[in-house]
Amino acid sequence: MLTIVSGAKTHKFTVEVTRSPEQQQQGMMHRQSLAPDHGMLFPFETPREASFWMKNTLIPLDLIFYRSDGTIANIEANAVPLSLDFIHSAGPVAGVLELAGGRAAELGLKPGDQIDWQR
Repeated sequence: MLTIVSGAKTHKFTVEVTRSPEQQQQGMMHRQSLAPDHGMLFPFETPREASFWMKNTLIPLDLIFYRSDGTIANIEANAVPLSLDFIHSAGPVAGVLELAGGRAAELGLKPGDQIDWQR
């Protein structure tokens, strides 16, 4: 379970955690849908600059880059399915959360909001 605190609201998500390089490489590729209260988490061993692309990803996604302290660094909304353009973090991050495209805006999520996830 992962929560995001945004202002006075707390949003809960069931997340798949990518624990191996192979799982991180596969990510959301070839999936047909993603429930609004589900996501995929890409935690990193050490903070680093991160970049993703949408190769073989069939649905739009919101990519939420978060820092070691759990704060959201930046959000790239509605990443275009199948795009080979790189999507970058705004500086070193501890991980990335992928949600269904448009969900971050729907919930009013913004940089500085707090992600809480227990490894």
